[in-house]
Amino acid sequence: MTVGEQELAWLTMVVRVPANPSRHRVAVWRELRRVGAVPLGGGTWAAPAAPVFADGLAKVADMVRRADGHVLTLDARPHSAADAQILMAEFNAARAAEWTEFVSECDKFDIEIAKERRIGKLTVAELDEEEHSLDRLRRWWRDLKARDIFAVTEGVDAEERLKRCIDTLDAYADEVYRAVHAPLARNDADA
Repeated sequence: MTVGEQELAWLTMVVRVPANPSRHRVAVWRELRRVGAVPLGGGTWAAPAAPVFADGLAKVADMVRRADGHVLTLDARPHSAADAQILMAEFNAARAAEWTEFVSECDKFDIEIAKERRIGKLTVAELDEEEHSLDRLRRWWRDLKARDIFAVTEGVDAEERLKRCIDTLDAYADEVYRAVHAPLARNDADA
């Protein structure tokens, strides 16, 4: 760990949301995870003090207030190199888990296209659906990449996996194009 990593500032949020209705607590919890914050325990969350997290944490604070809750946001720095390592390890473990889930979704994408090829479903409508799925994967990749500020190795693997999905869709699109634009089969008797 470098001195700069130990000196990295973190934003710490202490969140209190009324127990009922539970949908507010769940929404806040989901948004904190989506933003990339890591739980420290007892309604306390942390994220690096980097611009990529600012808007998301501001949204969380707004959600908490609208739910009649309270939020306290603090600037924090780890007390020691060991504390910095623990915090970064938690943050990076969360990013690695997100990248692993992303790769799993890429696998599902490939399986779906393989199934469509196997059953001969080479239609423009199916291609459009698969393009939407790839667009979702691209947006997800961009979001994950933005908050993976320490560049965990799983992110590099995920980028390669996304490129393979793009190649798979390109090949499928070529097959659909050939199927849709193939000349109609002519019977020799009709000639």
